[in-house]
Amino acid sequence: DANRQISEYKFKLSKAEQDITTLEQNIGRLEGQVARYKNAAENAEKVEDELKAEKRKLQRELRTALDKIEEMEMTNSHLMKRLEKMKANRTALLAQQ
Repeated sequence: DANRQISEYKFKLSKAEQDITTLEQNIGRLEGQVARYKNAAENAEKVEDELKAEKRKLQRELRTALDKIEEMEMTNSHLMKRLEKMKANRTALLAQQ
């Protein structure tokens, strides 16, 4: 009976040692995954920051372009009015002659 118990305990010890080895391997694998995910998250944050900076730059450029368009439209309107006045004056001068 004692030999049976010893054999049983030896088997349980062997099984526990195998379980420990398996768990240690899982720990190593999971730590590797954590490191990869951590690197991926850091890279994603870096890319996000770069994209945000690029977005701000593009928004500034857009505002500048829109301001320039508005300025050019005002200049165009002013020039068109001047042209119309010049045409009217020319027509008036031709009518007087």
